[in-house]
Amino acid sequence: MLLHYLAVGIGGAVGAMFRVFLINFIPITFLGLPLPIIVINFIGCFVMGILTELMAFVGSVSELMRYFCLSGLLGGFTTFSAFALDFGGLIEGGQLGTALLYVAATVVLSLAGFMIGIKGTGAILQLL
Repeated sequence: MLLHYLAVGIGGAVGAMFRVFLINFIPITFLGLPLPIIVINFIGCFVMGILTELMAFVGSVSELMRYFCLSGLLGGFTTFSAFALDFGGLIEGGQLGTALLYVAATVVLSLAGFMIGIKGTGAILQLL
């Protein structure tokens, strides 16, 4: 199990470094949208789909390599790819309603958590 954690950690570090490197080559905005994050999330999800299908098709990829590539490398590159993997699993399992609820809950709760964090921290800092 320790090797799995190391694989995820090393893959995550490589993925995060690659994300920062790649962001330097993407225009900052397009139509007012933060283009780098959209591009990174798209690339991460696209590669997650490719690797997931290839690993399922080949079947001989080691568990350690799966941890390194999927949770580590792509997880470090963008956690949105892990979200897409969960969504895809629900769709492939014929659970369309659950998949849509998962999308809505993830987006709403993530954005709410972000805003609560900002507002809560701002309120606390003003008290100090």
